[in-house]
Amino acid sequence: MRIGLVDVDGHHFPNLPLMKLAAYHRQRGDTVEFATAKLSEAQYEHYDILYMSKIFTNTPDDLTCYNADEIYRGGTGYGLGNKLPDEIEHIYPNYLLYPELTDNIAYGFLTRGCPRRCPFCIISEKEGNQSIQVAELGEFWREQKYVKLLDPNLLACTDREIILQSLIDCRAWIDFTQGLDIRLTDKYIAKMLKNIKIKCLHFAWDDPNEDLSGQFEMVKKVTGLDFRRLVAYVLINYNSTHEQDLYRIYKLQEIGVDPYIMVYDKEHAPRETRRLQGWVNNRRIWRSCERFEDFHW
Repeated sequence: MRIGLVDVDGHHFPNLPLMKLAAYHRQRGDTVEFATAKLSEAQYEHYDILYMSKIFTNTPDDLTCYNADEIYRGGTGYGLGNKLPDEIEHIYPNYLLYPELTDNIAYGFLTRGCPRRCPFCIISEKEGNQSIQVAELGEFWREQKYVKLLDPNLLACTDREIILQSLIDCRAWIDFTQGLDIRLTDKYIAKMLKNIKIKCLHFAWDDPNEDLSGQFEMVKKVTGLDFRRLVAYVLINYNSTHEQDLYRIYKLQEIGVDPYIMVYDKEHAPRETRRLQGWVNNRRIWRSCERFEDFHW
């Protein structure tokens, strides 16, 4: 069969479901490629099956007219109910689908789900209210130098110590792309994180009503990471005042953790919120201007 794939979000980040679908169909002897709509103005490219994948809900749909006997749409961008069959979900991804990727990077999930139920996040609704281990590292990693983990809340998993030890043992460079839950990080877990090969640890301080400064101080002390390797995502413009946003930013600055501003509903954010993001996220400005009150924009 001839299989066409459409990465609706674009090629800014590799689409893991499409890589698994490509691996599955190529094992069956099918021809797999990113879909092309037309050969010429008069002739359409034909596919037996076309898969369209969209991860982000705010990505506009692909309205291109494709010639296919069957079309399947999947991914969070199309709804929360669609999932890959187990035989495809647990297959080793075809990384060659994205030739721009280095062959030294592996992508995957070790856990799914999150117990936090944050109202601004769809993970609990999509994957469940528990963090559960769904794969071993070897399912998507074969000695690549770098591993990008996509887990929503790995530290909430009851098997977290076993998982972290496997990351220590593999000796690959680990990138926790979605960040880690600092509320679940005690001294023992912080020591395990210290023993993992990482270029940077990302945590989050989303709730302005939770004072997590003590947790950040502990992690900073145990890991010994400097501000360039210890980062905190700070959600603003969501149930927080400007004063609460500044408190979190200044606290992190005082501890020696680099904040990174995430603006909720950026399109409707007030000017002061956008100024705050411009001050913190531009590292050259952040290093040279210590107080927001001195930042002119």
